[in-house]
Amino acid sequence: MGNGRELFKVKTLVEAVDSLKPYVLSFFQRVEMVSLANSLGRIVSQDIASPCALPHFRKSTMDGMAVRASDTFGASESMPAFVQCNGEIRMGEAPTEPLRPGTGILIPTGGMLPEEADAVVMLEQLEHFGEELYGVTKAVAPGENLIDIGEDLTVGEIILPQTTRIRAQEMGLLAAIGLTMVPVLPRFRVGILSTGDEVIPPDQEPLLGQSRDINGFTLLGQVLTYGADAHYYGIVKDDLEELRTLLKQMVKENDIILLSGGSSVGSRDLSAQLIDSLGEPGILFHGLALKPGKPTIGGVVDGKLIFGLPGHPASAMIVFDAIVRPWLDAAVLHTQVDPLPKGKLTQNIHSGNGREEFVPARLLPNGEEWQLEPIRGKSGLIRTMVLADAMVHIRLDTEGLEAGKEVAFKFLR
Repeated sequence: MGNGRELFKVKTLVEAVDSLKPYVLSFFQRVEMVSLANSLGRIVSQDIASPCALPHFRKSTMDGMAVRASDTFGASESMPAFVQCNGEIRMGEAPTEPLRPGTGILIPTGGMLPEEADAVVMLEQLEHFGEELYGVTKAVAPGENLIDIGEDLTVGEIILPQTTRIRAQEMGLLAAIGLTMVPVLPRFRVGILSTGDEVIPPDQEPLLGQSRDINGFTLLGQVLTYGADAHYYGIVKDDLEELRTLLKQMVKENDIILLSGGSSVGSRDLSAQLIDSLGEPGILFHGLALKPGKPTIGGVVDGKLIFGLPGHPASAMIVFDAIVRPWLDAAVLHTQVDPLPKGKLTQNIHSGNGREEFVPARLLPNGEEWQLEPIRGKSGLIRTMVLADAMVHIRLDTEGLEAGKEVAFKFLR
């Protein structure tokens, strides 16, 4: 099974993602309804339109007096405009009396204006002359110090487009329109498996030639960061049948399978062999035009995504962010990329190797701007990523970056 012609064919990140899309776009047609209280961090599965105007009544933005603006024209501290106070509006109540010319009504912040009022005079610009008589010491214009009906939202307006990740402010917006059940994408189920005869669990003491399983836990952390359901399957040795049995189980139980190690070209390239034999279409790319992370494989089996990530810790983390994360946060559906912050490099970064490159960097505050200090370190070192605050992306068509150049970066913290 599988398309053998794709084996060992290096693709760009865009080409790799595009090769997977036709087989798994159905991921984003699924809908789960969750309560508003449990919606934080979830991804909206469809456009959400407002069923009502917000606010649905005109409200004051100040403590003061609701008036007809025309009654204040020409007012000043030396010659105030006099208005007769007609009581007070209480919070949560609608005005019951019409506002006649030459009169006003005291109103709190958020209070509902009478229909005839078109402005609010701030409390600081009112002078009380006794009884119901007030002087306005500064004129107000129509619409001043109030929020009109629908000024925040209009009926039918799309307030949350599909693939919006719900934050605290989105929860507040949904509460404002009375939406207590929210349509979201189901959480991706992601299975993580480390492979290799040399890999041992973290609780064991490594012998010479052995290494504790770093990638299984960095990948677990990355998956959980993006709100997916993660399942760590442990470690499997370089045994074809054992790996085949476990992979079949993982395909049944997950939407996305991440294999760490076993992705380089060689006699022990079991991951690629198995993915290409488990089902159609199998392997879709073997190798990325990416540094670090060239020996990455990707494919689809039974509508499930399978990625073979490099064994080097920094490489595995960078490849995850470049090609796995866009599925978890639905970035593969975005036609536009959100703008990234920018900073200036403290050192030259050499490139021009025909591959995209991701360079970890420290962020150094410099007045009102950021400086980026590249972190030099090999992809097999996990501490390189621990020290990094940001990642600088060098595009395919860029032959290095000079010190002092302003570049876009992505926060890692």
